[in-house]
Amino acid sequence: MNISGYDSINDVMARGLRFLNALEFEAVMSTGRPVVIDTRSAEIFSKGFIPGSINIGIDGSFAVWVGTLIKDITQDILLIAEPGREEEIITRLARVGYDHAIGFLEDGIASWVFEGFRLDTIPTVNVKEFATAHASGVLNILDVRKASEFDSEHIIGAVNAPLDYIEESMSKINTDKIYYVHCAGGYRSMIFISILKARGYNNLIDVNGGFAAIKSSGEFEISNYVCPSTLL
Repeated sequence: MNISGYDSINDVMARGLRFLNALEFEAVMSTGRPVVIDTRSAEIFSKGFIPGSINIGIDGSFAVWVGTLIKDITQDILLIAEPGREEEIITRLARVGYDHAIGFLEDGIASWVFEGFRLDTIPTVNVKEFATAHASGVLNILDVRKASEFDSEHIIGAVNAPLDYIEESMSKINTDKIYYVHCAGGYRSMIFISILKARGYNNLIDVNGGFAAIKSSGEFEISNYVCPSTLL
């Protein structure tokens, strides 16, 4: 420890840049102590991920969302990453005080599959498929953008369940119903769904492209636009 009581960056790097084979990774994960963060893109994550892991993509507001969703900065964190991104990930975590990364899955998801462990998936639809489903009947739609974004404009009939208040947002979800989930572009909705999936919510479908694609499709009734500055 240094004089201010924090681990040196060298110690943080040494601890975080451990590579665990799939058997070791599963053994540490099964203790229930670490949070498992998969830093791959939402699109890749949705097609196959370790059950119980959550998706916070490195190519986005990574540190912001780690800080928002993981309240304890001493939380042990296991990581899954595309090869070559590991040092960047540890550095970005350390910059916001998360010094307790304890290792990466060696050789990524392929090694997990090789050892015979199962993967989970998250169903996704494109906007055309979403529009077809919407036209065929009433859907349960969750908009996980911030309240100010939702109030600015949203799909008529959608329910606002902001990612940044996910504990409160969970109370709006009936586990027996199917929900279509979107954010602005797809980054936050996959975080939201992955967290709920890890908690046993299995009926959430991601809308690829988010509100930007939904609005540009012209297939949905959208609320009248209100300038966000008037909502402050």
